[in-house]
Amino acid sequence: MSGEPADLGAAIEAWLEHLRVERLLAAATIAAYDRDLRQYAENAAGIGGWRLDAEVARAWLAALRRPPWGLRPATLRRKTASLRAFHAFADAEGWTVRAIAPLIDLPRSERRIPDVLDPEEVVRLLEAPDAGTPLGIRDRALLELLYASGLRVSEALGLDREDLSWERESVRVIGKQDRERRVPVGEIALAAIARYLAEARVPAGEGTPGDPLFTGSRGGRLGRAEAWRAIRRAAESAGLERRVSPHTLRHSFATHLLEGGADLRVVQELLGHVTIATTEIYTHVSRERIRQVYAQAHPRA
Repeated sequence: MSGEPADLGAAIEAWLEHLRVERLLAAATIAAYDRDLRQYAENAAGIGGWRLDAEVARAWLAALRRPPWGLRPATLRRKTASLRAFHAFADAEGWTVRAIAPLIDLPRSERRIPDVLDPEEVVRLLEAPDAGTPLGIRDRALLELLYASGLRVSEALGLDREDLSWERESVRVIGKQDRERRVPVGEIALAAIARYLAEARVPAGEGTPGDPLFTGSRGGRLGRAEAWRAIRRAAESAGLERRVSPHTLRHSFATHLLEGGADLRVVQELLGHVTIATTEIYTHVSRERIRQVYAQAHPRA
């Protein structure tokens, strides 16, 4: 082995620097890798100390499956992927006697059926905010946009005012991996946004380039926590007992499009999915919906 780092922390930092400088990965992606691997380094000290060893890695991953961790399969898969990627780098740098990354098995992906609201439930949710208050007007505009365009909440909150085109009835979105797409916005959502900009946005006025579309009470860009609270307020007001999140509207958007006859490739483009396989989960939702309708409507189901 050549140039072996002084400790595990130094090895991790070398890999993160490689991701920043050479791979040019997004800051959020690097931060996620950093969190997973710092956690690994802290726990590896009690397992095997500073050793680039497959058994140390496996022991940590095995511990994550048991109490008090008991991580969900999706979280465990992400942490395993982080660990494999780090060890692949260490293998390539010659820090290991034998390749470790191939010895770390990646758990199978758990394909969970997403939660979806019925169209009637969506209407109740969207109409729940108090239209007589600035907060309610803003919340209504945000909810209408999320359902009209299927945006991720981070994408909606990242919109600037100039990203919205009134003439083209669409928004310009920068999604994952900095992929740009333009997504249609329905007339009802546009009307809700227009009212919000005219009556409730803080600060009021035309604004300048780079101004966020959605703002908080102090005029800064609306945060994720505030957006989640807006969803919860609306769900409670609408009397929806199930758990509703911003992603629930995205799931409902995709499912309702497919149930209405939309092409899967079109839905993929609207959602900003890199691969069609990610979008195919919504075909399972639609099939389940068909079975539910059949069971309710057919006299001998």
